Amino acid sequence: MNSIPFQTPLVSVQWLNENIDLPELIVLDATINKSIDTSSVRIPHARFFDIKQKFSDVSAPFPSTLPSKEQFEQEAQSLGINKNSIVVVYDDKGIYSSARAWWLFKTFGFKTVAALDGGLPEWKVQGYKIESYSTVIFEKGNFKADFNSYLMTDFNGVGEFSKNSDALIIDARSSERFQCKVDEPREGLRRGTIPNSVNLPYTDLFDGYTLKPVNELKIILDHIFKKQTTLVFSCGSGITACILALAATLCDYKNLVVYDGSWTEYGTLT
Repeated sequence: MNSIPFQTPLVSVQWLNENIDLPELIVLDATINKSIDTSSVRIPHARFFDIKQKFSDVSAPFPSTLPSKEQFEQEAQSLGINKNSIVVVYDDKGIYSSARAWWLFKTFGFKTVAALDGGLPEWKVQGYKIESYSTVIFEKGNFKADFNSYLMTDFNGVGEFSKNSDALIIDARSSERFQCKVDEPREGLRRGTIPNSVNLPYTDLFDGYTLKPVNELKIILDHIFKKQTTLVFSCGSGITACILALAATLCDYKNLVVYDGSWTEYGTLT
């Protein structure tokens, strides 16, 4: 494993294709709301990372809520993830829910994890092999979770960040949603924004299915982020906020936090 260049939170489809047979490598399909059957396709040997049902607290009132340390550890072990595994996560949109999966692994102390740049669409564009899903039971892994609470914040925490001049809240929703010009997609959720937040639609960071080159990302982020010491990322329900966190990590920003409940929680409780 030490020979694998994993200094980046993002790997290309070319890298994955060249390294897909590494014994330590585990590829995870983190597509949201995917029905897994023999008609479903995947990158070879991918395992389904079920964000909504297995890696969220389904008893919580808001969607995609952070699971407990015990739940994450148990579900990761059930996917065969070991302490020495190398994990690459992807989804069927390019980079979407895979960023959330990547951030969850970081939150629970797993370091050798990366998102796949361009995901399944880019994999297909390059003509790499895909296969149908089949039922597999994995040998239980020995991964042990270590909760890094500073990487996530909640309703009370984001309220404090909004009053702190050394912090900046960045909202990944579309400009139309941020400016309250359109309704929220979640039925009954009011329009609005978190006080003292700014807008950076996650879609601005992409060229097609893949993220823009780091030098271009830095220009975008440097213009928005300025000199705040803590960057807090929000969105609708805590998914696309992680795309901003991924881009910020690529550009070597520090002190990054994701607001787990995001606008769904904030707009409900205020």
